[in-house]
Amino acid sequence: MQFYIVDVFTEKKYAGNQLAVIRHAADLTTETMQAIALEMNYSETTFILGDAARDGGYDVRIFTPAEEVPFAGHPTLGTAFIIQQKIIQSPVDKVILNLRVGPIPVTFSYRDQQPGELWMHQRPPDFGETFTPETLAAVLNLNIEDIDPRFPIQDVSTGLPFIIVPLQSLSATKRCRVNLDRFEQLIKTSQRARAVFVFCAETYQAENRLNARMFSPYYSV
Repeated sequence: MQFYIVDVFTEKKYAGNQLAVIRHAADLTTETMQAIALEMNYSETTFILGDAARDGGYDVRIFTPAEEVPFAGHPTLGTAFIIQQKIIQSPVDKVILNLRVGPIPVTFSYRDQQPGELWMHQRPPDFGETFTPETLAAVLNLNIEDIDPRFPIQDVSTGLPFIIVPLQSLSATKRCRVNLDRFEQLIKTSQRARAVFVFCAETYQAENRLNARMFSPYYSV
């Protein structure tokens, strides 16, 4: 068994969102995979079951420290990078990951024969229930005025459901602190979402469009 530590969403080492990628994992039990993910203790750990493609894609499982999930964004990108670098070992336009949610293609661009940017094509969004500003303000320890009234607070999924919360400012995004009791109440009553994703249009850098954060004590993230 081999493993790699990948820094995703960054242009330099030891930054961004960390990910552990395990190769040759076909013989590992689900319990062992979960134990490894807990030991790694990153937000996610992925397991590439084998080096041979099946139906055009590579079989991959994704685990948080708490449980397996059908899809997650940065693990998909980081795992596709490892497949291209360590298994395929040559420039390809696309790598497909066979996840629990289904096949997810990741497209590559290259600079001097090395991957430059990666894009994943997620499933079409599925819109679920909506929530009140009062409920999410209490969960996030924010004021009602911090929530942007132009947009709904809604459960949206492209493979893993999130409660999407629009905020007014970067300040509000930075001030978010999860009230664990209120979060637990929210998750108990939510139809399917187990995580909260906040965003605002104010960003740290001018070239970016949105600033976002994700919170999920349920997944130990």
